[in-house]
Amino acid sequence: MRSAQSPFQRGVRRLLRNRVAMASAWMLLLFFAAAGAAPFVAPYHYDDERRDLSYHPPTRIHLVDAQGRWHAPFVYSSAITYNQYRQRIFTEDTARRFPLRLFSGGHLVGVEEPARLYLLGADARGRDLLSRIIYGGRVSLSIGVIGVLVSFSIGLLVGGLAGYFGGRVDDALMRMCEMIMMVPGFYLLLALRAAFPPEMSSVQVYLLIVCIMAFIGWAGLARVIRGMTISLRERDFITAARAAGRSHLGIICSHLLPNTASYAIIAATLSVPGYILGESALSLLGLGIQDPHASWGNLLSDAMGIVQVQFHPWILWPGAVICITVMAYNFLGDGLRDAFDPRLEVTRR
Repeated sequence: MRSAQSPFQRGVRRLLRNRVAMASAWMLLLFFAAAGAAPFVAPYHYDDERRDLSYHPPTRIHLVDAQGRWHAPFVYSSAITYNQYRQRIFTEDTARRFPLRLFSGGHLVGVEEPARLYLLGADARGRDLLSRIIYGGRVSLSIGVIGVLVSFSIGLLVGGLAGYFGGRVDDALMRMCEMIMMVPGFYLLLALRAAFPPEMSSVQVYLLIVCIMAFIGWAGLARVIRGMTISLRERDFITAARAAGRSHLGIICSHLLPNTASYAIIAATLSVPGYILGESALSLLGLGIQDPHASWGNLLSDAMGIVQVQFHPWILWPGAVICITVMAYNFLGDGLRDAFDPRLEVTRR
């Protein structure tokens, strides 16, 4: 006879059976791993440029040379010609092959100069777009996780204090939350960012964006946690903790907030895309991470001109990566909610 499983174990089993959520989790894990190992995974440094190869199209990898002979994967160097409209045309110089080399120059894969490995094409300054996307993931992915950790820590604590104490403490904290929620988040984000000097370094801008997004993101969670805490504060285990002499803060942190963890984890997963999109929008408008440092938002700045998109469509790849990441977080959040929501557990029974 099998032993009875805990609600957490049943939730994990349901999550593992959800193929869409698990595929999303593996996709996000792959993105985080690539961003964490960017100097090794990326073919080039994010600021390694070749101005003569501006907007180079994606490099073709060959197995058969011009004479029809088979070889290990290789590429050709590029030659530039001009058409009748004086537009640059990149052609392959088939006189020499450049084999792909694993673990070349401290990178996972590379080729010998003068050939370049532009798997997703190059940007306006001849920098490898794939490398910049990988490096940009360090900013765009981490800013979502760190921002959610900061804002949810504030929201959990404020909501727990309001729900536990009630009365004037509850009124004061909830009115503060409502004041923050009244202001449209994106416009508040723009106003706060524009209030700081433009000559700040990228590290300072990064920390500033995290602080701003955390500041505007905690109020909604605090109201939900406050309602959950009100329903929990009169339970027997809270009364027993008071009788045992536990401090108010100890009761909130050790007994009340852990009982809201399932909701908080799901809400945090669903909130991360908002932080990624907020940073991307700021960088796209020139208020976030600035060139030459890479983030997914400022990589899309080249795509703001319809002419560039028409002639160089590969510059839209950062937008595709943002879309995939946001969808993966949403699918994973939905999977976590379906697996661990106690109300759904009752419905299934």
